[in-house]
Amino acid sequence: METAAHIAALRAQGRMLADAARRAGLGAPVPTCPDWSVRDLVAHTGGVHRWATAFVAEGRAEEMGREEKRRYYDTAPGDPDLVDWYTESHAALVAALESAPPGLACWSFMPAPNPVAFWARRQAHEAAIHRVDAQTAAGRVTPPAAALASDGIDELLSCFLTRPDGGLRADPARVLGVRAADTDADWTVRIGPDKVEVLHGASGTPDCAVTGAAADVYLLLWNRAGTDRLRVEGDGSLLDHWRGSARIRWSGPPARGVTR
Repeated sequence: METAAHIAALRAQGRMLADAARRAGLGAPVPTCPDWSVRDLVAHTGGVHRWATAFVAEGRAEEMGREEKRRYYDTAPGDPDLVDWYTESHAALVAALESAPPGLACWSFMPAPNPVAFWARRQAHEAAIHRVDAQTAAGRVTPPAAALASDGIDELLSCFLTRPDGGLRADPARVLGVRAADTDADWTVRIGPDKVEVLHGASGTPDCAVTGAAADVYLLLWNRAGTDRLRVEGDGSLLDHWRGSARIRWSGPPARGVTR
């Protein structure tokens, strides 16, 4: 996906999140984020958007300290104004990305062609996964579009889990094959005792292979859905290991208890 497509996805996903939050009510529990209410979800996501906006709008070159990060989400207003605050946070991020100069230099934390491309992609998926959370709380989930979901699988596998703090390890090493059938995309995930390596394309015979629509694979790998709509071949216990070990420890504001 190109940067403009990521920005368009961010715009749409954030609006859907806000709509779902209003339908569910701020006190509703979020089944996909244990111990969270919709209130927590909205405050967290709005704070992350504001934090991201600061880098893009101000061209900040260095990561923020923990206490500075906190101010972006700990100042969320009370219930009467919270969803409106979120929509303002989301709109400011979209505007900052749309108006950013092509050569903008600012801090980012994963590989990308440039910082604007990084922030547009990361925040599109931040909004997409959390709008699924909000829709789950509201009782009806719209599957993410195939192109966005396939891109999100790639971001998770190729960017997050290959980081030194990606959390997913196995000794002896194990191999997970992932296929998004509707976008004809494959990944081979080699999970070792010290690191995770990801190859684009199918390679060899994996210990476990997961195949399905990109949206269903995306939500499975983000621990937002099960395998009911997927074909699982081989040792399914590798997916249990995934669910227990694949944790996204990232450089943004603290996640307030959510299993990301």
